[in-house]
Amino acid sequence: MASILLVDDEESPRATLALLLKQAGHDVVQADGVAAAAEALVATAFDLVITDLRMPEADGLEVIRRTRGTRPDAEVIVLTAYAGWESAKEAMRLGAFDYFEKGREPDELFHRIDQALEKKALRRENENLRHQVQTRYGMPGIVAGSTPMQRVLELVARVAPSDATVLIEGESGTGKELIAKAIHHASSRATRPFVAVNAGALPEPLLESEIFGHVKGAFTGAVATKRGLLEEAQDGTFFLDEIGEMPGSVQVKLLRALQEREIRRVGGNQQITLNVRVIAATNRDLAQLMREGRFREDLYYRLNVFPVKLPPLRERREDIPLLADHFLAGAGERHGRAMRLTPAASARLLSYAWPGNVRELENAIERAAILASGEAITPDDLPPHIASGAGLGPAPALPAQQNLVEMEKAHIVQTLERCGWNHSRAAEALGIGRTTLWRKLKDYGLDRTDATDR
Repeated sequence: MASILLVDDEESPRATLALLLKQAGHDVVQADGVAAAAEALVATAFDLVITDLRMPEADGLEVIRRTRGTRPDAEVIVLTAYAGWESAKEAMRLGAFDYFEKGREPDELFHRIDQALEKKALRRENENLRHQVQTRYGMPGIVAGSTPMQRVLELVARVAPSDATVLIEGESGTGKELIAKAIHHASSRATRPFVAVNAGALPEPLLESEIFGHVKGAFTGAVATKRGLLEEAQDGTFFLDEIGEMPGSVQVKLLRALQEREIRRVGGNQQITLNVRVIAATNRDLAQLMREGRFREDLYYRLNVFPVKLPPLRERREDIPLLADHFLAGAGERHGRAMRLTPAASARLLSYAWPGNVRELENAIERAAILASGEAITPDDLPPHIASGAGLGPAPALPAQQNLVEMEKAHIVQTLERCGWNHSRAAEALGIGRTTLWRKLKDYGLDRTDATDR
């Protein structure tokens, strides 16, 4: 059952369609024009708006605009007796789900309505899944249920309120910038800028200018004075990624900036006082680079005030199903359909060594979502080197209490028992759709003849 707003200035066709929608089990509110529709949109959170295109007061395009402004989650279907591609294109551009000509078979219209409501339900389900994963297993934006990552998040929670300089170490793709942002957003500087620069992505002269700024005429091409990124981060957080790639001359200037809390732009004489928290990150062994004379010892100790070591994905395999679900929720929303991993595909993901870490997993899931023909993602949808088993690491041996599938299964059973095996109540308590609950019960072999959907 859905809540539907029906907008049409002609009473007879509006009342007829409203009756049919009510017979189909929907709640229907009628509006005879844009003004009445606007009032109804403020009062009620509709799942779907069905509006006539041609009305004397204002057209259906204005209804779409009002809906997008007031109830952006609602789907919109536009009805018209006048076929016209220009109107159709404009309606779709404004965000309408579909465009339907009056006089065609009612069954076809109801099929379009079902599709619109299914899209709405899918989006809600994906949002619920993303919310559950993030709130249960980590800080907003960070998916982490494993013991190693929980330790990392404990460190983040401890250091965030301070102004201590943080050095984040970890392989490429482990999420170093995400951790840096988590520290920033949990600090007293959260409302101020977070400014990032990759020290390995720019040549030496350009990197120095980007970080410290320059004055007009400092070098060829310096046609105007430019603030550096450290200045842009004033009162906020400055994130230096891949600090191990920073040239020696820039290391000297950065050390002075950290010690004196002031900088001087390239070619300038004015000292600029800084109030900036610095977080650095690297995928290199800085201690080894220091011993080799390739990284300044004094800068190393200045940065390494509070070290945070991110484990590679192969050392936090318990997080793989959580991350996969998180990425699938996003992919499902983008591609307009619910998706799930088959047990065989999940086994491949759990066994693979993931040299590219979380970033590689995200790319693999996005590729699988594009290739999958239905809602089930199989090993054939995964990248060939994962699907074939090439590059597989040792099979994970998770303790029983850390087997996330079993944890989920037990949680669902407990909720169902608490709700007397009523699927509707259990799904609501779990924060998922009834279709998702039914699918999981089928996967787990938990179908019950005494279960009810009421």
